[in-house]
Amino acid sequence: MMDEVDKQIINHLQGGFPVCDSPYQVVADQLALTETDLIARIKALLDSGVLSRFGPLYHAEQMGGALTLAAVKAPEVEFDQVAKIINAFPEVAHNYQRNHELNMWFVIATDIPERLNEVIEAIELQTGLPVYNMPKINEYFVGLNLKA
Repeated sequence: MMDEVDKQIINHLQGGFPVCDSPYQVVADQLALTETDLIARIKALLDSGVLSRFGPLYHAEQMGGALTLAAVKAPEVEFDQVAKIINAFPEVAHNYQRNHELNMWFVIATDIPERLNEVIEAIELQTGLPVYNMPKINEYFVGLNLKA
């Protein structure tokens, strides 16, 4: 479970992470924490699954690459195996299960646009499942602000 300090950490870090010699110390100072406590809390949030990842987000398209949302209809009995195959691709940013006919959704980010279709075809070949490619039409930013 998250306490008020964990919520403050999450809210604060969504605004950016300093690029400097001691970024954790800078953030810890801003939140009136010790660097050790900040790092331990981030690790605990990751270990508990409250946070699925902690790291930078790159805008693949602005860097010359490509990005898409994709989905497959994974048979329930093979769901974990299909997820393992898809997650093994370094281009797959994350993957999650949905209560829908298309029950496995994932994001693919590539360094060059041409690589996107190659990855989709490779996933189809390795899983034996068609990949539904859903490229974005519009981009929206949705911020999360937890009440502390």
